[in-house]
Amino acid sequence: MSILSLRELQPGNKGKVVSISAQGEMGRRIRDMGLLPGAEVEVVGCAPLGDPLALRLMGITVALRNNEADNVTVEALL
Repeated sequence: MSILSLRELQPGNKGKVVSISAQGEMGRRIRDMGLLPGAEVEVVGCAPLGDPLALRLMGITVALRNNEADNVTVEALL
């Protein structure tokens, strides 16, 4: 079991959200996207300069900035 930030998950890999450390408006925005503890997320790719990340969860693709992804802790899934 490997615990890391969502930003550290490589494109093509999946993870299960463990926790969200962001507070206030950023935390609400992240949760509103569906990134809740227990949710499975896959990193689809990232922009050419590395920010933002493209994520797929619950059948939709969303973009998350690196500073936001740093606040999401995931368990890497094989």
